[in-house]
Amino acid sequence: MKIDDAGLNMIAGWAQNDDIIMIEEMPIFGGYAGGLEESTLCDMCAHLISFTTYNGSWHLEGPIHVRWGITTSRESLAMAGHVAASLDKHTDLLLGNQYYPLSGPCTEMCLKEVSAQAITDTASGREIISGSASAKGVLENYTTGLEARMMSKAAEAIAGESVSKANEILDTLVGEYEQNYKEADTTKDPSNTKLGRGKKLNECYDMETLTPTEEYYEVYDTVLKDLEDLGLSF
Repeated sequence: MKIDDAGLNMIAGWAQNDDIIMIEEMPIFGGYAGGLEESTLCDMCAHLISFTTYNGSWHLEGPIHVRWGITTSRESLAMAGHVAASLDKHTDLLLGNQYYPLSGPCTEMCLKEVSAQAITDTASGREIISGSASAKGVLENYTTGLEARMMSKAAEAIAGESVSKANEILDTLVGEYEQNYKEADTTKDPSNTKLGRGKKLNECYDMETLTPTEEYYEVYDTVLKDLEDLGLSF
């Protein structure tokens, strides 16, 4: 949450020009701040300073797990959910969240991860969902539009439901993939549609029509069915 004079001068220029200012931060769970409570407190402070000292128009975050580098871990979701719910209750600030699932495109785990985060963001009152940087956002061409579609489907399905129902779904959904982090992080076989790196855009999309392949649609439909079994309606 530190900033130098050059940064403050830059913000002053944006404010003078009446620019829309997006302040981004990605707090680290398990880093210098410590555990869940301490990391959540730092996340909240970063939000508040973004709108006060930095004159932000809206705030984009993405709590990252220090070991796995993802925003879809149970701890990351708890941080984002508690901060957004509190700010949504007491302010009218515009909030967004970034999506960094561990698994990549054309895997069930990736779609379950982004669904879990979309459910968290929607149930906690967040306005903007930004994603997805699949396969942790570190590999070229490993992101597609179908992950974003899954985000929107999950968000629409949970909208209007109680927080307690969202928590029940999340507890089961996150439990289905969190035990597979290590395997997913080391699996590079593109034919594995359960978890892992997954496929590049050109491997799971028709590049002439820019539509998902039948294989990816099958993976998508499988996850939709799993989410329906957990209580969501599409």
